[in-house]
Amino acid sequence: MKAWALALLALVGLAAMAQPLPDGRRSGFEFMGESTQAMQRDDALNPGMLWVLEGESAWSQPVGAEGRSCAGCHGDARRSMRGVAARYPAFDAALQRPVDLRQRIAGCRQKLQPQAIAPGDEPLGLALEAFVAFQSRGLPMAPPADPRLAPARERGRQLFQQRLGQLDLACSDCHEAMAGRRLGGSPIPQAHPTGYPIYRLEWQGLGSLKRRLRACLSGVRAEPFAWGAPQWIELELYLAWRARGMLLESPAVRP
Repeated sequence: MKAWALALLALVGLAAMAQPLPDGRRSGFEFMGESTQAMQRDDALNPGMLWVLEGESAWSQPVGAEGRSCAGCHGDARRSMRGVAARYPAFDAALQRPVDLRQRIAGCRQKLQPQAIAPGDEPLGLALEAFVAFQSRGLPMAPPADPRLAPARERGRQLFQQRLGQLDLACSDCHEAMAGRRLGGSPIPQAHPTGYPIYRLEWQGLGSLKRRLRACLSGVRAEPFAWGAPQWIELELYLAWRARGMLLESPAVRP
């Protein structure tokens, strides 16, 4: 597909993001003010594009004694990575467990380049994740219907509904029962992970879904899980399934 056609599809996808689905699911984009929406719509204004450009540079940069790059194996990301982010988290047969997109990228680089990407919002991993996710912008989320993922996804569903922390609140208490209302002056979205990695004005930077989940746990005064804990992937699996069919927006912009 030509580059101009890919860009056109992305623009069509951005326009469609403003439309709620018939079942009532709504992107966090719809809960934002007009100025923040305008920032997300315009790539020249969207600060998250800085990380996408950094990831694009890293994609083509040879690393290690053998001078390997991501592009050396995968070629033009606009084609080879189109739709990839929409299918994660996914089951990794070698590891025999689910992995998210960042872990897949980190494993690939460590094995073939080699260059370790640390857990957490490490700059290189975040930039590469943003670049790969950007290639799927405007496509519907399509989490795999892989039976090997079902147990972890069910644990994620239970965790989403489990009351935690000193405030004794579950994710569902805010993002289902209270969605559309306001907390501390900010709207409460439905918690669909359609825009990650995401630029938050509060952070003045790009961040992962895991970072946002950690902030939520801290907000209810619960102890966040360790960075490598399986609960993060389990939650991501459930959230991706819950948002299936919704359009990817990365890099989205939020307050």
